Amino acid sequence: MEIIEKVNAAVNGVVWGPIMLALLILMGLFLSGATKFLQFRKFFYMVKNTIGSVFSKNQHEKTASGVSPFQAVATAMAGTIGTGSIAGVATAIVSGGPGAIFWMWISALLGMVTKYAEIVLSLRYREKNAKGEWVGGPMYYISKGLGGKFSKVLAVLFAIFAMLACLGTGNATQSNSIAIALESTFNVSPWITGIVLTVIAACVILGGVRRIASVNEKLVPFMAVFYVLCAVLAVILSYDKIPATFALIFREAFNFRAGVGGVAGYGIMTAMHYGFSRGVFSNEAGLGSAPIAHAASSTNSPVKQGLWGMFEVFFTTIIICTLSGIVVLSSGLWSTGEFKGSALSIAAFDSALPVSGIGSIGVTIATIFFALSTILGWAYYGEVSVQYLTKKSNVAVWVYRVIYVAMVFVGTIGNLDLIWSISETMNGLMIIPNMIGIIGLYKVVVSVTKEHFSSLQK
Repeated sequence: MEIIEKVNAAVNGVVWGPIMLALLILMGLFLSGATKFLQFRKFFYMVKNTIGSVFSKNQHEKTASGVSPFQAVATAMAGTIGTGSIAGVATAIVSGGPGAIFWMWISALLGMVTKYAEIVLSLRYREKNAKGEWVGGPMYYISKGLGGKFSKVLAVLFAIFAMLACLGTGNATQSNSIAIALESTFNVSPWITGIVLTVIAACVILGGVRRIASVNEKLVPFMAVFYVLCAVLAVILSYDKIPATFALIFREAFNFRAGVGGVAGYGIMTAMHYGFSRGVFSNEAGLGSAPIAHAASSTNSPVKQGLWGMFEVFFTTIIICTLSGIVVLSSGLWSTGEFKGSALSIAAFDSALPVSGIGSIGVTIATIFFALSTILGWAYYGEVSVQYLTKKSNVAVWVYRVIYVAMVFVGTIGNLDLIWSISETMNGLMIIPNMIGIIGLYKVVVSVTKEHFSSLQK
C-alpha cells in the first residue's frame, strides 16, 4: 500500500504540477489565437444562443438517437458543478491567498475556448452505439480524427483513466461529501445516508443516459439557482466590504513578496498555481469529461453545442466560484487559520447571513445537490468509456453500472484518502491524451467554426 501511495504521489506531482498547468494555459492561448479569441468576439452571441434560448423549443427537442441539447448541457454541468465550487474555492484562498481568485478568472477565460474546442470535436467525430444513441468524447476524436496506431493507444488510455476517475472523483468522494455534510449538520448516520443515496443512484443510473439526462435537466437548474441566490444574499448583506474585497484580490494576485529562501515572486507564483489548478477543477476545461455528455445531444450543430461549453465555464468559475470567493473573503475568516475547505465556506456563510445556522444548512443542502448531480453526470462518462473499451458490450456496461452504484455506498462509510488521491491522478492523466487530440485537430475546430459563422452571414 505504501508503494502505491508513493508512486501515485509522484505521478500526481507531474500531472497536476506547474508544467501541466502551464501547458493548459498555453493551449488556451493557442486556441484563443487560432479562433481569433472567439470567447470574446462572440460572447453575446454565446449568451443569446445558450441561456438566452433556454426556453426555446429546439433546446428541448430530442430524437430517438440522442437527448435534447439542454439535457446534454445539464448532464455536463451536473458533472462540472461539484463540491469544488464550494470547498475548492475556499481551499484555493487558504493555500494561494486572495489573489488565487484572479487567476481562477484567467483560467476560465482561456478555458472557455478549450472546452468549446473539445465539444466541437466530440460532435464532429461521434458515432451511434448498438441502441442507436449518439456517443462521443476524446477517445473517439483522438482515434478517428488523428488516425494511426499511436492515436488508438492514446484513446484507450484516455478511456481507462476516465473509467477509473469516474469511480473515485465522480462517485465515492462525492457520496462521502454528502455523508459528512449530513452527519455534521443534521447528525444523520453515514449508513443511513449510504442506503438512501444508493437507492436513489440505482433508480437513475440503471435507467441509462436518457434517465440520467431527464433527472439532471430538472436537478441542475434548481441547485444552481438555489446556491446562487444564497450566495447573492450573503454578498448583498456584506455590500460594504465588496470594494475592499476586490481590491484585495487584485493586489494579492500580483504580490511579488519573497518566500522561503528569499525567492522573489513567491506570492504571485503561489496564487497562480492554486488559482489555475482550482480553476481547472471547477470547470474541467481540458479534462475531456464534459464532451462525453455533449456528444449525446440530438443537435446537428457542433458549434451551437460548443457554445454551451463556453457558457458552462463562464457560469461555473466566473459566476459561482466568484460568489463563493467573495463570501469567504468578506467574512475575514480565511486568514484566521481556524477553518479549511467546506468548513470555511460554511462558517463564512453563517457569518454573512442574518439567522444563525442558516448558512450551514444552506451550504449543506447545496453540497448534497452538487455532489449528487456529479455522481449522476460522471456515471454516464464511465459508461461511455466502458462501451469504447469493450466494443459496445451491453453486458460490460451493466456490470459497470452495478459496480458504480455499489461505490456510492462504499463512499459514504469508507476512508477515502487513497481513493481520492488516485482518482485525482487519473483526472490529471486524462488531460495528456486529450490535449494531444485537441492540438492535433485544432484546424478542424477552426474550419467548423468558420463554416458556421459564414453560413449565418449568407
